[in-house]
Amino acid sequence: MVSIRFGSQFRFFALVIAASLILTGCGGPVQEAKVIEPKGKVYFTYFDTVSYIYDYSGDSAERFDDRSAETALLLEEYHRLFDIYHEYAGMNNLCTLNKNAGGEALAVDEKLINFLQYAKAMEELTHGEMNVMLGAVLRLWHECREEASSSPSAARIPTEEALHAAAEHTSIDLLEIDADNKTVRIADPEASIDVGALGKGYATEMAARMLEEQNAQGYVLNIGGNIRIIGSRPDGTGWKTGIRNPSDPDGAFAMQIYIADTACVSSGVYERFFVAEGKRWHHIIDPDTFYPAAYYTALTVVTKDSGLADALSTALFCMDYEQSRGLVDSLDGVEACWFFADGEYRETDGFAKLIVEK
Repeated sequence: MVSIRFGSQFRFFALVIAASLILTGCGGPVQEAKVIEPKGKVYFTYFDTVSYIYDYSGDSAERFDDRSAETALLLEEYHRLFDIYHEYAGMNNLCTLNKNAGGEALAVDEKLINFLQYAKAMEELTHGEMNVMLGAVLRLWHECREEASSSPSAARIPTEEALHAAAEHTSIDLLEIDADNKTVRIADPEASIDVGALGKGYATEMAARMLEEQNAQGYVLNIGGNIRIIGSRPDGTGWKTGIRNPSDPDGAFAMQIYIADTACVSSGVYERFFVAEGKRWHHIIDPDTFYPAAYYTALTVVTKDSGLADALSTALFCMDYEQSRGLVDSLDGVEACWFFADGEYRETDGFAKLIVEK
């Protein structure tokens, strides 16, 4: 018997819209504040997920309409640039680059150049654990998920031989970027880009920065579960965010944290998975083993940059605790919480100060 389950729209946390708390500077006591009713819009077409834009600032309806429309247009642009399955008229996107792997360099939009440079920086920062050139390996797992969905009785996993063969085509050095001429080339015809661990978070951050440049405050973006908060409400209050319990994702939260002017991204074993050979196989693939990472059941990262939070939520998941904690401790302004299969969780000191309810 085989089953398949795809991601929750909210991944491993849910924004609690009605929260009415104010947090002191060092994560101290909280006090009640007036609830502010938000304005909100929802979109269903970006990154194959559901996107929400909320305004708690008191902007006029017209101003909110303008800002949400601008945000949606930017998200749509990044959605098209990062799409690895479809091409679009008038642009060379990641799908185009993958199809042209091994060929000549292609001219691309400057936004894609900036993103791919950022992706290379994230690969270096995470010591290769967040590598957008892992596409050849990830494609094998994606094919198995699709097969399990369409024909459960025939569910399988990739062979070890196929995984190791694909891994020969995953070096980040195969991604050649010429920023001056705005061209990109994938040097190996068997290599491909997959930005599922970074693209949505990066696009969310770009949207947030656009709003910040407009001096927006009190806006909340929830792009498929990637939470990015721009400032706070006019009265200084922030938001509670519930962290789902990975052993009971549809039950009570494992905890709630209080956040403002930051991003919150989680990863976990129950977000997307399929069952084959009597075992559940989740979607977070360890680039060292080429199989689903087995260190944690869930992991949450809180930091200002949504792109960094997205990258780290995957990379940290693929490291043992000592390595994972060491990387977090080496970074300024990054907090994290690790959930283990035995129900234990460990958090950084800064994350512990964010917890307001367990």
